[in-house]
Amino acid sequence: MRRFLLLYEDPRWEQLSPLADLLPVPGLRFGGSTLGRRWLAALGAPLLAVEARPLALAAWREPLPLATDRPAADDEVLVANATALPGGWLAALVEQGEPALFVAEGRPVAARVPLRTLEPCLGAGADFEGRLTALALTRVDVAAETLAWPWDFVKHGVAALEADLGARPARLEGAVDPNAALLERSRITVGADARVDPFAVLDARRGPILIERGAAVRAHSLIEGPCLIGAGSQVLGGVVRRSTVGPDCRVAGEMEDTIWQGWGNKRHHGFVGHSVVGEWVNLGALTATSDLKNNYGPVRVWAAGREHDSGSNKVGSFIGAHVKTGIGTLLTTGGSIGVGSNLFGGGRFAPRRVPAFVWWDGERALEHRLAPFLATAAIAMGRRGITPGPADEALLKALFAASAPERWQAVKPQAM
Repeated sequence: MRRFLLLYEDPRWEQLSPLADLLPVPGLRFGGSTLGRRWLAALGAPLLAVEARPLALAAWREPLPLATDRPAADDEVLVANATALPGGWLAALVEQGEPALFVAEGRPVAARVPLRTLEPCLGAGADFEGRLTALALTRVDVAAETLAWPWDFVKHGVAALEADLGARPARLEGAVDPNAALLERSRITVGADARVDPFAVLDARRGPILIERGAAVRAHSLIEGPCLIGAGSQVLGGVVRRSTVGPDCRVAGEMEDTIWQGWGNKRHHGFVGHSVVGEWVNLGALTATSDLKNNYGPVRVWAAGREHDSGSNKVGSFIGAHVKTGIGTLLTTGGSIGVGSNLFGGGRFAPRRVPAFVWWDGERALEHRLAPFLATAAIAMGRRGITPGPADEALLKALFAASAPERWQAVKPQAM
């Protein structure tokens, strides 16, 4: 009997808006990779399928490799909710002899099921969990952490990053200038074709550092671990602490405890802390996030239609894909900035909640017209050598339509 893995998207994915609006949940970057790849590494089983929203799956640029062999009816499938974090509780999943559903605080996080039992659930997409729970499997309660809300990515991000990078052997394959400073060299990896320029500092005394293939750390940059600089990304000066920088980003200034999903720009000075930044975001010069209230109190964040207490006093902003900010934009503590928004009210704090596809000029919120947005998105993606396809356009159009009611509560009846 063989064992396979199936990953699914939690049906409560909208609680992770705006982060998951254009990405299936297994594709969200977290720690040293993505949620899906962390599960593949944790279980080491071939991937049978990913169940998620069809439009998001179709537009996903980094799909996970599927198993080449079809399992037999008696083969076992380990089912994992992509929002659940692998941990010590996995022993119960792997060692459980009978089919079972594993639940953490009322939330399904995994299951162990023969393929013949699971087959009626396959192809359900966003409805997969409902079909899974209808199988009436034996319930097993486990102590598993989940990424239920955007601020959970910040809460657990540094520990996940340290664990993921610490499990990899350190090596120096790229070009490290003799005048660069490497502190705790045994915890630093510089990948093939990567470069570390003179007067850059890689400080791994508090956690490991990974500079992935083709990345560059330019002069007068300080990287403090645990930290990952993704493939093809560039650090152009400044300080990056305890952060995950996804592929092909350009970052500078000061940043800490932040996750960049990829293909983003922050080329100038400005502070971004305790935040998650979506794909294709461009933060203009001196854009800054507030991540601490003046009274040091817990931060409230807009999610799933209302404000929630994050339970933390260190929370920055959650920025959806394709967001643009102008020079001097100020993002308030616990900000939620929707996909495709354009903020250019420099010197004034942006609203804490900006719905998708909104222009904000410092005084007014106006609707962004879809056609000009799509044209701008194509230009931005083309600058990284990527041409958006029909799947990208279909997903963006669907989100534009779905977000219209919330957007029209915030804007005047006119468009830019």
